Amino acid sequence: MFAHCDGPTWRLDDFSPCFQRDYLQTLFPLIVCGVSFLYLCVQLIASARDSRYYHAYKALDHVGHVWNIRVRGGEQNGRPPYPDEGTDSSEDEFDRSNYLTLQRTITQESIREVNKPTGELWVVLAEEAAVLVELGLHVAILVTGAFGKKSTIAAIAGVVIWAYLAILASLRLLFSSFSRLSFPKLWYHTSFSYGFLWVFSLALFRSAIIHPRSNLARNFAIADFALVSVLFLIALTSRKGNKAVELEYEGDLEPSKEQTASVLSLATFGWVDSIVWKGYWKEYEIADVWNLPPRDKAASVIADYRQLKKTQILAWHLLRYFRRALIIQALWAALSGFLTFAPTLLLKAILEYVESPTTTPKNAAWLFVILLFVSGCASALADGQALWIGRKICIRLRAVIIGEIYAKALKRRAAAGTDRVLGEEKKSDGSKTPSILKRAFTFGKKKDSKPQKDANKASTDIGDSQVTSGTIINLMAVDSFKVSEISAYLHFLWAATPVQVVMAIYLLYRIMGYSSIAGIGMMAFLLPINMTISRQFAKIQKQILAATDARIHTTNEVLSNIRIIKFFTWEQRFMSLVDEKRAVELRHIRRRYMWWATAATVWSGAPIMITFLSFLVYTQIEKKDLLPSVAFTALSLFQILRIPLDQLADMVAHVQESKVSVDRIEEYMSEPETDKYKQLKDEKEDDDGEPVIGFDNATFSWGAVEGQDPDISSAFKLMDIDFHFIVNQLNVISGPTGCGKTSLLMALLGEMTKLEGNVYLPGARSREDLEADPETGLTESVAYCAQQAWLANNTIKENIVFASPWDSQRYQQVIVACSLQRDLEILDGGDQTLVGEKGVTLSGGQKQRISLARALYSRARHILLDDVLSAVDSHTAKWIFDQALLGPLMYNRTCILVTHNVALCLPHAGFAVVLENGRIVAKGTAAEVIESGKLSEDLSKSRPVSRGPSRVPSRVPSDVGDEMMTQIATDGTANGSINGTIKGTTDARKTPVENKGHTETKAEGRVKLDIILLYLRAMGPWWYWLVAAAVFVLQQISSVSTNVWIRQWANAYANRRVEVAGFHHSSPITHVSGISNLGSCLTSGTCAWHMPVLSLPKDKEMWALESEEVNGGYFLGVYAILGLLFMCITLSREAVLFGGSLHASRRIHTRLIESVCRAKFRFFDSTPLGQLMNRFSKDIEAVDQEIAPVAVGVVHCMASIITIVVLISVITPGFLIAGFFITILYFCIGRFYLSSSVSLKRLESVQRSPLYQQFGETLSGMTTIRAYGDERRFIRENLHKINTHSRPFIYLWAANRWLAFRVDVVGAMVSFFAGVFVVLSVGRIDPGAAGLAMTYAVTFTENVLWFVRLYSSNEQNMNSVERIKEYLDVEQEAPPIVPDNRPPGNWPSKGGVEFISYSTRYRKDFDFVLKGITFKVLPGEKVGVVGRTGAGKSSLALALFRALEAEEGKILVDDVDIGLIGLQDLRENIVMVPQDPTLFTGTIRSNLDPFNLFTDEEIFTALRRVQLIGAATSIPTTPIRPSTPAFRNDTQQQPNSPQKPDAPPANRATTNTRDTIIDIPDPSATSGNLPTSAGSPTDNRNPFLSLSSPISESGSNLSQGQRQLLCLARALLKNPKVLLMDEATASIDYATDAKIQETIREIKNTTITIAHRLQTIIDYDKVLVLDRGEVVEFGSPWEFAKKDIGVFRGMCEMSGDMETLEKEAKAAWEKKKLVDDQ
Repeated sequence: MFAHCDGPTWRLDDFSPCFQRDYLQTLFPLIVCGVSFLYLCVQLIASARDSRYYHAYKALDHVGHVWNIRVRGGEQNGRPPYPDEGTDSSEDEFDRSNYLTLQRTITQESIREVNKPTGELWVVLAEEAAVLVELGLHVAILVTGAFGKKSTIAAIAGVVIWAYLAILASLRLLFSSFSRLSFPKLWYHTSFSYGFLWVFSLALFRSAIIHPRSNLARNFAIADFALVSVLFLIALTSRKGNKAVELEYEGDLEPSKEQTASVLSLATFGWVDSIVWKGYWKEYEIADVWNLPPRDKAASVIADYRQLKKTQILAWHLLRYFRRALIIQALWAALSGFLTFAPTLLLKAILEYVESPTTTPKNAAWLFVILLFVSGCASALADGQALWIGRKICIRLRAVIIGEIYAKALKRRAAAGTDRVLGEEKKSDGSKTPSILKRAFTFGKKKDSKPQKDANKASTDIGDSQVTSGTIINLMAVDSFKVSEISAYLHFLWAATPVQVVMAIYLLYRIMGYSSIAGIGMMAFLLPINMTISRQFAKIQKQILAATDARIHTTNEVLSNIRIIKFFTWEQRFMSLVDEKRAVELRHIRRRYMWWATAATVWSGAPIMITFLSFLVYTQIEKKDLLPSVAFTALSLFQILRIPLDQLADMVAHVQESKVSVDRIEEYMSEPETDKYKQLKDEKEDDDGEPVIGFDNATFSWGAVEGQDPDISSAFKLMDIDFHFIVNQLNVISGPTGCGKTSLLMALLGEMTKLEGNVYLPGARSREDLEADPETGLTESVAYCAQQAWLANNTIKENIVFASPWDSQRYQQVIVACSLQRDLEILDGGDQTLVGEKGVTLSGGQKQRISLARALYSRARHILLDDVLSAVDSHTAKWIFDQALLGPLMYNRTCILVTHNVALCLPHAGFAVVLENGRIVAKGTAAEVIESGKLSEDLSKSRPVSRGPSRVPSRVPSDVGDEMMTQIATDGTANGSINGTIKGTTDARKTPVENKGHTETKAEGRVKLDIILLYLRAMGPWWYWLVAAAVFVLQQISSVSTNVWIRQWANAYANRRVEVAGFHHSSPITHVSGISNLGSCLTSGTCAWHMPVLSLPKDKEMWALESEEVNGGYFLGVYAILGLLFMCITLSREAVLFGGSLHASRRIHTRLIESVCRAKFRFFDSTPLGQLMNRFSKDIEAVDQEIAPVAVGVVHCMASIITIVVLISVITPGFLIAGFFITILYFCIGRFYLSSSVSLKRLESVQRSPLYQQFGETLSGMTTIRAYGDERRFIRENLHKINTHSRPFIYLWAANRWLAFRVDVVGAMVSFFAGVFVVLSVGRIDPGAAGLAMTYAVTFTENVLWFVRLYSSNEQNMNSVERIKEYLDVEQEAPPIVPDNRPPGNWPSKGGVEFISYSTRYRKDFDFVLKGITFKVLPGEKVGVVGRTGAGKSSLALALFRALEAEEGKILVDDVDIGLIGLQDLRENIVMVPQDPTLFTGTIRSNLDPFNLFTDEEIFTALRRVQLIGAATSIPTTPIRPSTPAFRNDTQQQPNSPQKPDAPPANRATTNTRDTIIDIPDPSATSGNLPTSAGSPTDNRNPFLSLSSPISESGSNLSQGQRQLLCLARALLKNPKVLLMDEATASIDYATDAKIQETIREIKNTTITIAHRLQTIIDYDKVLVLDRGEVVEFGSPWEFAKKDIGVFRGMCEMSGDMETLEKEAKAAWEKKKLVDDQ
């Protein structure tokens, strides 16, 4: 009967004839062809259906991507085709932007080329010929009956099979000949068929050789095998589908060779050869790294991902999207799981042959030895493919996550209440307020309210809170990494592990019977323990992540505000703040290590307990003979079973870890988004067809959106706004500081929460969709210039052009109009100078004018300018107003200008608005507004300027180079370039010097020894290393002693002297290990390195046959003792090493933060924050969690390798010869791999920084980006950066797979040769020794693989230390205190300042920025410093604080040379108010008085001095309120403010029942708050009346003016004898400024003020005029003002206020003279 064979399938050395005939020749091949045929039918039906579908759409659009059909096809005029697909229009615009962005990127700047396979046609011809010959051969077999009578069915089956394949091959030949026809999928059918047929043919061929039926049959079998081999070889050496591939050439990047690689090359990673070879000969640069294949690029991955509608939580959604790749990966993993058992079973067969050579034929023994090699190679192939697919998923997943996080960041609301911690659990109202630390680590569900520990945090509703930018960067850096990393190893959990467990249990039962149940039961018992450990790891991981978030946020804030911290000598305080956060983080890491050590002990003890139990039952209870073949196989199977079980716990922990990260990402993704696109979607036109810009009865708030009235009532509001701006004219918005001017612009841009009414502005469309007006060249879009200029980290030119079309003439006009010529001459690189992060290489005025230039250069018709004139001096302001705001560049454009300089601007305005406390108090024409009397102090200054227009652009130059013109045009800003690159020559155009600072450097070559020593020294002193070495040695000894004991015990048996050891077959498991992401040193297959010690092959014990005179109990007892000893040593080793690792983490971070905080100012100018944060996040994480375990693994694997080589060589000395050549092979593979991998790893690290930096940049400039409608370009840039990061990453892993495959193959050779020598030594070698040698040989591969991989990983991790060391060695400032040279305790007692022949420069190779400056300021004098851009004003300020050190001369303060004393003594005693107001997250109090040195009353006095609150008795009629975009001012009840929430209403001056700063407690009931009168419920309240009012990140919930005033108050609080003010009142209205100047005059101290507004300093005692670093004039302002000619006189004339200035200067001079006379 067919397919029904009697007797066993395998007979001694071959398959039975029945099995060969019915199965190998007939059934199996027919099944293969049947499956192929059915699948082909399915493919054809699907293809036919698709072609009809595509055809329907062909006329509409080219199908480049699956997305095109759905979206592009129906799109009309840039509008989405399906308006009913979701009603939310805000989504439409942004998602459309996203979509179009992705479409653009796929082919951006790339050339596509079709690459045909070599011999595309002749290969198919050769294949066709071979198939036809094969068909003929099978017909001949049928006709001749060569295989015997019973084989007729088999012969017919052969003809049918090859006829089917001949048809497929002919079709392929036909399709290859005609280009119009194509169906590449046919190739897969033929190739797979050849592969399976080759395997069947191989078995038949061996049988024909060993047991030939007849000569004819043998010849036919040989011919058949030869032809099938040729066909299989053709299939292997042709590329997948044997079809042409479209290669994409992007710039100079080479396309990936993977796309054109043959099947064999893909299987063996041969296509990676050129990567490894190139990396060996030269250091990789990013341009050398191949491009990603098109389908792996971020744009196409995200475009494809967004096809899948999200219906469930993010984790499941991602799994659903990647399901196909995950299933293929799982199939490879399952195959690998089966192959794991091959060596074990083969080992059993070989040992049975050694035990009894007579029962097994010799050729069978040789077959088993050969199969050892083959199974090793097959296992390597399966593992390699599973892990490579995992890595491909990894980069795609990371692209999806980072892309989505970035798109979300661009949609963030500009308003925020408090900062939210991701994953915090909701607390019940009655619960006790937790400590900050506990709060930071409670994770889980979203929470509605967040209790805070101290009054410096405000509680708020979840709808209103947003995560900080630090958290977003952490999501991108750490969480996306964790989630994508798990995908690379997920198959171990759900594919490999189940297969291995089921197989192992089945085989154990077959070999040992019931005894195996004892061992398996022990494993089952250990599983919950492993699970508990995993859960603890997940829990601790959450806490570590939260602690890292907190540390990174604090570090980010410190480094962002490092200037002010240095000026106030607060480095120590802030470093201790970071250290505090770091201590929390390390505490959790320590707990993690403690669990780790516990886990190590459990895992190292497990094999001993399992072995002990199983063999106890087998020998003592069942009384069976423990033969070596049984013992070894059982041990080996236990070992194999332990791996998946250990991994299970480990992988579950990792899955939980990444689930935490996915949930954090999802929680962030569900934050509220901006309403901009919804608010501005209705574009309205007036009767003349012009767009309407303005408001209809609108009310806006910075509060939350969900109609939460109480919440909104506490936020700043704009109320009853109802007016339209005049298009094509100048519109002016003015009002006192904090009245809501910036908020009005934000409301117009759609960035505020709209409570009622409508807002109109043509700004909701992407600027890429808009077409320019043919007459004016302008588009209906918006350009916006923020009050704090936002510049991208790029060249000045790129910042101005901002991706608009290039027009050199327009560009030149813009440069002149914005008075930027002289600045560009002064800067080293001209307009190619790199603007640092946040524009640090430029002065405030330069930043502001570049920002203005960007708005002017753009083609936007409507320009919104937020106080652009404040940062420039008065004569430049006049020039910019005349040339830029009234000049030809503004023709046909609407300009909406917020300004304090009403005198200059108002007379030219077509429309003006005056705001007060969030309400409109006057609007109309300029004349109407002036007459309304609402302009307070400015009124008097406004009238005389009515003659202004007569002075307009008669000065526009005909020749830009005209010298006089240049002087007028470039009288620039207040400050010189802070980077001090001021040159004597003006026309020199050098390459940008700054370039060097911004490109992140990377080390080259191998990691240097001093880097490794740095880490080792940080771990501990010499005695620590003695202890560590001792523990390592002890651990090896205890492990080997187990084996020695086994040997002794085995020799105790009379008949069978068995030497035994634990055995495990290499399963190259590179699962992510517990601490690092590498895997374990699978020494004996245990996942040891994630418990690196744990088990050597040698620690498994084995029981041989118990004969009567052998005392089994004695041997069992000693074995148990040795096992316990081994566990104890493991525990102590973990403790010693992880203790050292923690010590190193602590010391390295402390050194890094100290080194960076004490670095010179110049370092921060030239180092982007992204690079610094990269060190503090990813590199510190590597030091914390990866270096130590990996290093342990390296040492451990090395020790194991040495042990194995020694043992095998002792047993079979012949192995040494093979071993010598194998070692050379290993060495070569390792050398090639290490060079390229370290180089690629460095590149990958460097490419992370631009990604971090772009995130930071976008978060700070999102309102500007959205205003310009430029989201798409930024998304494109982000996608490009993701690709650039993925390139070195994926090819690094390709090199890793290349290594693993080759090491596995060479390792398979080790077991092959060990087998060969064992088989050759039969009779001369006892089975125990043979078992020992074979077992070790099989584990050898694993150890070598892990040694090379971990060694390389160790070098890669040391790369983090190397990058940290780079910043440990930065140039440091002078010491804080010089003990031998400390000034007197009351210094400076008078406040005299004297510069004596002082010169300085920024770097040795630069010119002097201050040249021979000599002047003296008497104690108590007020001196104003003025001068054009680059005159050296800011350099003078920096020199006084020793941010610049003297090259020549000196500075004396009260006769003390400041160059000789410590920086702390100097900076604590003189105070600076910098140009950029710097505030920290916290409260008003913590910002003014971080050390709690002052009383509330003193703080309120300082706030009164700067006009932030009114006089003590009354409240100002116009309470000042925040008005800034970035975030909503959050003002809610402080959890532990003295006023209790349930206090009776009588104590409260309030009209609102819920929120504090509206509820201002009665003065009798509280301190820290001031009384206020009740206002109407709709009034905005003054936040400064309560010292516990919160301040958001960077003070973003206050207006720019309020921030400047707060910084000034902070300085005045110190009551300094010397006060230096650098543009400290630039953003403040004139009235407030005048009052502040009065206050300053009353203070008896020396004040040096750098000023733009000449009004500010005109009545000072003296004025110092600087030009090009030299003193030009120094004396009384009145003296210079009355001169006919002079620099100061010229500046006064150009300001347009000559009469006023002369009058004030004279009055001040006469007053002073009067005082002097008295």
